[in-house]
Amino acid sequence: MDFLDFEGQELYFDTPLSEEVATLLKRAADIYPAAECEAILMRGYFLEPEHLTVLVALYRYYYYQHRYDDALVVSERALKAAGRLLDFRVDWPDLRLSEVGNGVMVSMGLLRFYLLALKASGYLLLRIGNFEEAARRLDKLAELDTNDQFSSGYLRNMAHQGLKGSTGQDAESSETNMASASH
Repeated sequence: MDFLDFEGQELYFDTPLSEEVATLLKRAADIYPAAECEAILMRGYFLEPEHLTVLVALYRYYYYQHRYDDALVVSERALKAAGRLLDFRVDWPDLRLSEVGNGVMVSMGLLRFYLLALKASGYLLLRIGNFEEAARRLDKLAELDTNDQFSSGYLRNMAHQGLKGSTGQDAESSETNMASASH
């Protein structure tokens, strides 16, 4: 499967938002990083809790605020929402290549979003220091993305090194490597 083929694919942000929520997201972007930005984003979330654009905006807000626990909660909601849109009958731990193949038939762009959200949640778990859960997610991504098209191998190795307790790097160097791996 070529997860990087973007030809003619609708992406998550192509799904229209209600006018009210679009206005809220624009306002939040205009006033960022003001304290009221979070409340505006939450209002948008309450109005359209399954809309991936809203979830991405909220995720980014928490991520850039270094509120990784909150960003993780949002990434979990994005995984569930995208999974429902893809008609997945199971959550990510039980996902198999056959379901991924079915997801391609629904939307390659949405499947790519789902797998990137899985990678993001693994990355956040690394940042939080939960190596075991990070490794589970990144191992699942490696199982589904056998050619490592999402470049998650490095993060996966970091998670497994963290499980062993011997990264061979100081904390600052490790954090720098994680930050560069996320881009």
